[in-house]
Amino acid sequence: MISRNTKNVLVVSFGFLLLFTAYGGLQSLQSSLNAEEGMGVISLSVIYGTIILSSMFLPPIMIKNLGCKWTIVLSMGCYVTYSFGNLSPGWASLMSTSAILGLGGSPLWSAKCTYLTISGNLQGQKDNRKGQDVINQYFGVFFFIFQSSAVWGNLMSSLIFGQDSNIVEIPEENLQYCGAALCIENFTSTGNTTRPEKRLVDTLLGSYIGVGLLAIIFVAVFLDNIDRDLAREFRQNKGNKSFCSTFLATFTLLRDPKLLMLIPLTMYSGFEQSFLAGEYTKNYVTCALGIHYVGFVMICFGAANSLCSFAFGRLAAYTGRIALFCLAAVTNLSCLLGLLYWKPHPDQLPVFFVFPALWGMADAVWQTQTNALYGVLFAEHKEAAFANYRMWESLGFVIAFAYSTYICLSTKIYIVLAVLALTMVTYLYVEYNEYKHPTAQLSYDMYSPEKADLKDTNEKYVNQTKL
Repeated sequence: MISRNTKNVLVVSFGFLLLFTAYGGLQSLQSSLNAEEGMGVISLSVIYGTIILSSMFLPPIMIKNLGCKWTIVLSMGCYVTYSFGNLSPGWASLMSTSAILGLGGSPLWSAKCTYLTISGNLQGQKDNRKGQDVINQYFGVFFFIFQSSAVWGNLMSSLIFGQDSNIVEIPEENLQYCGAALCIENFTSTGNTTRPEKRLVDTLLGSYIGVGLLAIIFVAVFLDNIDRDLAREFRQNKGNKSFCSTFLATFTLLRDPKLLMLIPLTMYSGFEQSFLAGEYTKNYVTCALGIHYVGFVMICFGAANSLCSFAFGRLAAYTGRIALFCLAAVTNLSCLLGLLYWKPHPDQLPVFFVFPALWGMADAVWQTQTNALYGVLFAEHKEAAFANYRMWESLGFVIAFAYSTYICLSTKIYIVLAVLALTMVTYLYVEYNEYKHPTAQLSYDMYSPEKADLKDTNEKYVNQTKL
C-alpha cells in the first residue's frame, strides 16, 4: 500500500497531467495556429512576461496565506481561461487571457515544487532515508506522469486536425525555405501554414477546456492540505514585518550566491523548451510536413520526456546529478549542431521524430534535476526559491519568444548554444561549492498531517518556523 505522501504526489502529478494536456497541446500549436502577425508567439511572450511579474511577489504570499493545495487549485483556473481566449482569437482576447494565465503560472509551479519538497522530506524521515533522494524520486515520478501530457494533448490535436479537408501537398520549391539553411523569416508562403477548419479548432478547444476543468475538480477533491495549519498561523499574524518580508522574499534570496550562479541554468530551461515548441514545430515540422504533423512529432517528445523523467529520478541516487546534467548538455549540443545543417524534407520522415525524442531525454534532466536541486539547496526558503526558479525560467522563454520573429533561425541556434555553454560552467561551479560546503538538511516534522489536530500545533509552528 502506498504512503500518504506518495498518494499526494500522484494526485498532484495527475492533476498537472490533465491541466497540461490542454495547455501544452495548445502551446505547441501557437506559432502555427495563430501565425498572423506573430500573434500566437507574442501571446506566449505575454504569458511568460506576466509570469516574471507574478514571480516577484505572488508565490510566497499566496502559498503562505492559502497553502499549497488551494494555491494550485486557484492557479489552475487561470490556465483554463487561455483555452477560452483561443475560441475567438484576437489581440484583445488572446493577450488578456495570456496575462491571466501568467499571473497563475508562477504560484502554480512554486506551490507544486514546495508541496513535493515537503512530501519528500516527510517521507524521507519516515523511511529513514536522505531527504534529497526521496525528493529526486518524487520529482521523477511527477515529471514521468506530467510530461506524458505532451502525448495526450498533441494526440488530440493531431487526430482532430487530421480530419481537415484543407490539407494540401507542400510544393517542392517551398521546402528550400525550411530549416536553418536560409534566413527568410518573413516568407509567408513557407510550407503548409493554412489554419484548420474552425469547427475542428472549436472541437479541440472544447476538449481542452473540459480536461482543464476536470483537473481543477480532481485536485480540489483528492489532494491533502498538508500545510493547512501553517497557512492558518500566517493569516493570524497581522504584523507588517511578516507581510513585507514575505512580499520581498523572492528578491531577498537573490543575495545568495548559489542562486545567482543557478540563473543561467534556470534560464536555459526556458530557452530550450521555447526552441522546440516555437522554432522546431514551425520551421521544420509545419514547414516541411504541415501543421497536422506537429502533434505526432510532439508526442514523441512527450513520451521520451516522460519515460526518462521517471528513470532519471531514480538513477540520480546512483549516478549523482552531475553525470545527468552532462548527458543532457551533450545531447542538446548534438541536436543543435544537427539542426544547423539538416535540410528537412518529407522523405526523411523518421528524422522529424528523432530530434524531439532526444530533446525529450535532455529536457527530462533539466526539469527533474533542476527542480530537485532547488529543493535541496534552498530548503529553508522553498517558496521564494521556486518563485525565483519560475521567474528566471520565464525570462528565458520571454527572450526566446521575443526575438523569434526578428532574427534568423541559425542565429537563434547559436544563441541557445552560447547559453548552454554558460549554463554548464556556472552549474559545475555550484556543484563544486556544494561539495566543499554541503547544505544542511532540515527537519519537516512540523508539516506532518498526523499531528494537525494536536492542541499545540500552532505553538509548534511558531517555535519552529519564522514567517
